[in-house]
Amino acid sequence: MAQHVLTLVAAEEGGLAEAHAPTGPVRWIAPGKALEVPLENAPPKGFVGDLRAKLDPERVDVFLAPAQGRVKKLLIADMDATIVEGETLDDLADLAGIGPQVATITARAMAGELDFAAALRERVGLLEGLEEAALDQTLAAMRLTRGARALVDSMRAAGARCILVSGGFTFFTQAIAARAGFHAHHGNVLEIQGGRLTGRVVDPILDKDAKLAFLHQYTKELGIGPEGVLALGDGANDIPMLRAAGLGIGFRPKPAVAAAVDNIIVHSGLDAALYAQGLTPLS
Repeated sequence: MAQHVLTLVAAEEGGLAEAHAPTGPVRWIAPGKALEVPLENAPPKGFVGDLRAKLDPERVDVFLAPAQGRVKKLLIADMDATIVEGETLDDLADLAGIGPQVATITARAMAGELDFAAALRERVGLLEGLEEAALDQTLAAMRLTRGARALVDSMRAAGARCILVSGGFTFFTQAIAARAGFHAHHGNVLEIQGGRLTGRVVDPILDKDAKLAFLHQYTKELGIGPEGVLALGDGANDIPMLRAAGLGIGFRPKPAVAAAVDNIIVHSGLDAALYAQGLTPLS
């Protein structure tokens, strides 16, 4: 009986062939797009990384997960650079004319080089006086990442609870959660007075510890263990959440994330996380 499942997912339809898989029985999840190979034992250390490097030129993503409990009951996902393209705080800074200055701080925070809460307060402080209308402009320009809606819709159809957790702001998480189909959302709160940003974030700050706490809160509510969780994120503040989940996947991960988790999406859309569970997107 298989103990683990190796899954290969191509970035594009028709980009995958049976020859891409290592030796073993192959089951097509979606012909030309995703296949899986059951493994009786866990592969040797370095196997997945070597296979990933080999298939990288073919734009094929590689996943390894336990065969038992493969379909998860809780999806918990980061927002910026995961469920949506780009970083909303950087986009706000562009409107304020200080985009490069804020983007530099964001990049260092997401790489784990800076304390997240301190970096958040510093960046928001630079936005003091920005008109509230800039939030609406930023939201109007935000785009869901490829596969985001399919991921959430399909997880809901499979019976999963879907939660958006972000170090960004509730002004955006509320709208994006509704747009993508999440059951609930959590984020930080921007202080606004007289139609302008004050440059302050309302305490407490939602950081890496809060994301992990929400994972445990929802598993308790659902009566499941962490092994029943699919977690998605890209930055250093997502690492504790990703490592605690039964299937933690780094999406277009920063180097710190890629080094911390076994499963990453580099080439495909977010719907690759469905194939990693043996599921297919709703048509």
